[in-house]
Amino acid sequence: MSKVLVTGGAGYIGSHTVIQLLNAGHQVISLDNLCNSSQGVIGRIEELAGKPVQFVQGDIRDREVLRAVFAQYSCNAVMHFAGLKAVEESQTHPLKYYDNNVSGSAVLFEEMMRAGVSKLIFSSSATVYGNPDSVCYSETTPLKPINVYGRTKLMVEDILRDIKQAYPHWQIALLRYFNPVGAHESGRIGENPFGTPNNLMPYISQVAIGRREKLMVYGGDYSTPDGTGLRDYIHVDDLALGHLAALNFLNEDHSLLTLNLGSGQPYSVLEMITSFEKASGIKIPYEVVARRLGDLQEYYADPRLAKSVLGWEAKLGIDRMCADAWRWQKQNPHGYDSS
Repeated sequence: MSKVLVTGGAGYIGSHTVIQLLNAGHQVISLDNLCNSSQGVIGRIEELAGKPVQFVQGDIRDREVLRAVFAQYSCNAVMHFAGLKAVEESQTHPLKYYDNNVSGSAVLFEEMMRAGVSKLIFSSSATVYGNPDSVCYSETTPLKPINVYGRTKLMVEDILRDIKQAYPHWQIALLRYFNPVGAHESGRIGENPFGTPNNLMPYISQVAIGRREKLMVYGGDYSTPDGTGLRDYIHVDDLALGHLAALNFLNEDHSLLTLNLGSGQPYSVLEMITSFEKASGIKIPYEVVARRLGDLQEYYADPRLAKSVLGWEAKLGIDRMCADAWRWQKQNPHGYDSS
């Protein structure tokens, strides 16, 4: 079993992956600066997994913190989730994103090298593809991101490809996510964005629980069946299991692994609203407004390579995504600050 450092381990995807790692018998050290997450998630992870998590509050840009973590815990693998992820914010605060996502990653990789840790799974994104001619993205789709967030992810991928070229013994997986949604089936951990949600599902959830008046649907005039944008949504637990499968792969194979993690099934905004209404029994008020700059009409993953290489595929559909998201929101109306 591995001893895994999980950066961003208190965040949405990181926390769900920590549970899967613990359930599989791995030891976990969770590092998080809590800029968009809550330390309260750690106790809930330990409760659900029945195992301890070593938590360190710290930033990947802080060499001394990383050096101390690697010295104390003797990690032999890293899962790197730490990063800022709001597309719109990245456009208005580009230096913040380059500093945190790119410079922070470079510091992490340097300290891994210093500590002799060479196994890494990187949290990348479908935004590295940009706006290609095809709406179905395979791993060979050209990489032309159209926003700062996507460019930071591609830059880190490029750094890791160069590291692999220079140090062939490094074991690296680049996992490109589509749109993670849902929550742990217990309702104890889930997506807990600070401020106004940037993503569809938590916004719908907050409308359903009464924290927001209505949902804004950006664009109702796309050339899609119902006029709203189509996206590939993947349950966060399926995504977490993809990371576990990638870790198992790297234990056996030293190839550079680059994979899409998506369902391959696009759903429209209105389909997501309808499914959430079914799961919650609550009518979701919404208003169709103008398209957002940079939003694409439709995109989804070609997930066949992940199934071929890892034996992994997304199994939890839209109804389960919405039911789990609602259970989390209902039990935790104010996130981890709920009493």
